[in-house]
Amino acid sequence: MTDLDSFITGLPKAELHLHIEGSLEPELMFALAERNGVSIPFASVEEVRAAYDFSNLQDFLDIYYAGANVLLKRQDFHDLAAAYFARAAADGVVHAELMFDPQTHTDRGVPFEDVIEGLLSAMAAARAEHGMSSSLILSFLRHLPEEAAFATLAEAEPWLDRIEAVGLDSSELGHPPEKFARVFAAAREKGLKITAHAGEEGPPEYVHQALDVLGVHRIDHGNRALEDPALIARLVREEMTLTVCPLSNHKLCVVDDLADHPIDAMLAHGLKATVNSDDPAYFGGYVADNYRAIAAARGLDRKALATLARNSFTGSFLPDAAVAEHLARLDAYLEAGR
Repeated sequence: MTDLDSFITGLPKAELHLHIEGSLEPELMFALAERNGVSIPFASVEEVRAAYDFSNLQDFLDIYYAGANVLLKRQDFHDLAAAYFARAAADGVVHAELMFDPQTHTDRGVPFEDVIEGLLSAMAAARAEHGMSSSLILSFLRHLPEEAAFATLAEAEPWLDRIEAVGLDSSELGHPPEKFARVFAAAREKGLKITAHAGEEGPPEYVHQALDVLGVHRIDHGNRALEDPALIARLVREEMTLTVCPLSNHKLCVVDDLADHPIDAMLAHGLKATVNSDDPAYFGGYVADNYRAIAAARGLDRKALATLARNSFTGSFLPDAAVAEHLARLDAYLEAGR
């Protein structure tokens, strides 16, 4: 391991864009399929990994939803999240904000209670075992009607004090943020933070809608905002955090090559970019892998990497006091010259 590799691993960081269902590694997929008596269309772990050779968001989503079929019981969701937390802790993650897609499970007859209680129990264990804080982002599936999102928000009512925010994910093209204006307004009235995927495959206009129609506190991805100079200026002015996912961008052909990734251009513009893993089991790397890959591809130095880590805390949904504690920890790490 090089000095830069060690620096990245030890760098205290938060992960703000992580779909917990997307951390389902093939080994766990097979174990859960056997435990739950679920048939999956793969004969081996190697065959699953070979199936991950997709080139666009929809092809990825098709296999993503197929893999989720093995998640049936509360213990399954606990085990899924516990495995992620162990990997994240080894990567220097001290705070994680987990997106989860309840509609993916409730539409299969899995009770909402089992999904969220399994995740919450793993979150409590992660704090005890790894000293890691975490929170939940309930994500609505944008390829489904807004009425389905309203039903999910209603189902979540007993747990809203344990849900930090709502988000918007799944197929972006053809499903603009404005489609969900009413349900996001309802979520905001309930005191929930707002985030949304925008500008991954969708145009800059989707980023505008996320800001103006949904009233987001954070933009997930946001790459295509760079096509609009006025939008760049606005995002800088409003100090809007972008949760960028380099390996995901490459795997889904948002960029043809990591050497063309705009992460350093974002920083040069003054955008609050962060680095995250998105769906690490499918995209080939957890958060430290993303830091290493983008550092190598774009020649990022320690100062740039530290800025990305700093942005991950200031862009989080943590209370100000907790943010200050994490920034002090980051500064101590940097001052120690590790």
